[in-house]
Amino acid sequence: MILEIHKKKVSEKMKLLRNIIIVSFLFVTGIAILAVGNGYDMYKDAIKKVPLDKKIESIKEKANYTKIEEIPQTYINAVISVEDHRFYKHNGIDLIAIGRAVVSDIKKWDFVEGGSTITQQLAKNIYFTQEKQITRKIAEVFMAFNIEKNCEKDEILELYINTSYYGDGYYTIKEACDGYFNKKLEEMTDYECILLAGIPNAPSVYAPTKNLKLAMERQKQVMNKMIEYGYLTQEEADEILKQSILSGK
Repeated sequence: MILEIHKKKVSEKMKLLRNIIIVSFLFVTGIAILAVGNGYDMYKDAIKKVPLDKKIESIKEKANYTKIEEIPQTYINAVISVEDHRFYKHNGIDLIAIGRAVVSDIKKWDFVEGGSTITQQLAKNIYFTQEKQITRKIAEVFMAFNIEKNCEKDEILELYINTSYYGDGYYTIKEACDGYFNKKLEEMTDYECILLAGIPNAPSVYAPTKNLKLAMERQKQVMNKMIEYGYLTQEEADEILKQSILSGK
């Protein structure tokens, strides 16, 4: 009799647990569907206001817009290494990076890592705010797919570089190069290219005029990524670090 009562209680607990799991799953699914719907609406609204071709046209009309062939290869390699090393392999989103970011965010219970590709960052730069919001992140994904469908990879990279903020009021790579180093793009050293590539991640922190020590620490992070992905050897990196940020002053 006691055993039967015990079994009945265990059965009731199992049913309760199952119902909680089902309700939780339905709740999370509902929230996810709602977020995706809101993100898609945000994306459609942005495109309706300014179609992608018009947005790109306006960007390329900027006075200091720079073609990718004018940009030093070291700078391009640095950007790809630190921002999106699978850039030429994905279709707008990087599922591996997103998975890693989700795990990191869950561990810290905050948006500490975004997993955004260069294409997603371009979408954010030209259409959305920098606010870390799930609806915006979803809209960014839809926009990234649209950008990838309509633009070649080199054009996407070119647009990204021309819409990144470099701190100190510099909104183009040419302005940043002139402002920080008093140089033309083609005159930049590898040291300066790598330093500059690290700034857009957090311009208020990594601008060399704000905190040179942090800027140089960020530069080393970028350099380590370049070594990791085969753009530099350790020996080449050591030689680059011997160059001076003041060489062009």
